[in-house]
Amino acid sequence: MSEQSVPHDPEQPDTAEAAEAEPAPLLTLREPMPDVVETPEALRAVCEAVAGGTGPVAIDAERASGYRYSSRAYLIQLRREGSGTHLVDPIAFDDLAPLQEAIGETEWILHAATQDLPCLREEGLSPSALFDTELAGRLLGYPRVGLATLVETLLGRRMKKEHSAVDWSTRPLPKPWLEYAALDVEVLVELRDLLAAELEETGKAEWARQEFDALRGFEPTPRVDAWRRTSGLHKVRGRRSLGAVKALWELRDSLAEQRDVTPGRILPDSAITVAATHLPTDKGSLLGLKGFHGRGAERYSSRWVATLREVAELPEEELPTRAPRTDGPPTARAWADRDPVAARRLQHAREAMAALAEEHSMPAEQLLTPDSMRRTLWTPPRTRDPEALAAAVAEQLNGYGARPWQVELTTPLLVAAILHGDEPVPEPEPEPEGEAQD
Repeated sequence: MSEQSVPHDPEQPDTAEAAEAEPAPLLTLREPMPDVVETPEALRAVCEAVAGGTGPVAIDAERASGYRYSSRAYLIQLRREGSGTHLVDPIAFDDLAPLQEAIGETEWILHAATQDLPCLREEGLSPSALFDTELAGRLLGYPRVGLATLVETLLGRRMKKEHSAVDWSTRPLPKPWLEYAALDVEVLVELRDLLAAELEETGKAEWARQEFDALRGFEPTPRVDAWRRTSGLHKVRGRRSLGAVKALWELRDSLAEQRDVTPGRILPDSAITVAATHLPTDKGSLLGLKGFHGRGAERYSSRWVATLREVAELPEEELPTRAPRTDGPPTARAWADRDPVAARRLQHAREAMAALAEEHSMPAEQLLTPDSMRRTLWTPPRTRDPEALAAAVAEQLNGYGARPWQVELTTPLLVAAILHGDEPVPEPEPEPEGEAQD
């Protein structure tokens, strides 16, 4: 029967709308929940099972972000076809070298690999090949690439996320938390296969391969002047107060590292900025400040005061400036005043990059990092011969770590922007004089 022959009752809700309103079924475990692996014997059994499985290995790790200073893994989840799901407590072992040997050169599947690779490497686990489902989603232009969203979009299953921010350093780990953790790898293999097929269909499989290869050696970028990320810093006035923020932040960071707790649990950012604004030099004045609170406010009050006294005695030239020192170009909003030609390059490139991103259905920053684009356009190669300029721009992008597919796509765009910036700006036409009044 054709669609046109089916009568529609206006009193009844549209079938498609009703289906959309119906929540997707919850994702559940296909096998009974495994016990946590905490002994050498249990680890040997897991290694045998993983080695005997087939296909890629889905891997995830849980950290205690917001509770601990370190970013170490407190639980590692693995799943492989023919092997099942395994929950490994890395705290119980000196390292997981036997597990690394069991996995061998098998491809890893991770979601948001940059979050987990550093902590897994600390446990002796490092991939020979990987597939990142989050990055694949970005390359394919999915507007939201969280694991739960992709699972619901592509697999039609809904994931609970109520335990995403718990303290995974807790021992023993509650059973509901463990079930939540196991579900994170339950369908990663299926998700990977669907995304890989779509990458092939859209001609982006090679781009993804280059991105995944680059991820294998990922190391977090050390934060320069991390204290400048203190919330409320924009309200702090004067170099001495900035120096107080820096000194208090560094002391708090040191205490947090020693105790392995997140810095905000010792002293909140708001307490640092209020102390830096008023610059008290005795304990009573410090503790009397409205807003100076936190678990470590009074406990470490003598050390906070001593630090503020040291800042009060620093010579002006040793105090930090408002603008951070950087080897990169200035902020984009300053380009027009400092180098109008460079500003024209940047504007032209941004417009072209947005069009290119729309053409390939992906975020512009996936085509090329904004930092690489700004550095290239602020200090472009000197030559203006189009062929030589293209070669020099490509070399510059390679030096910034751009992948070959990114270099190929964006070099012509940047060359055009550089040449466009050099073009003289046409003088505005004079307005016609008004007609003479009678």
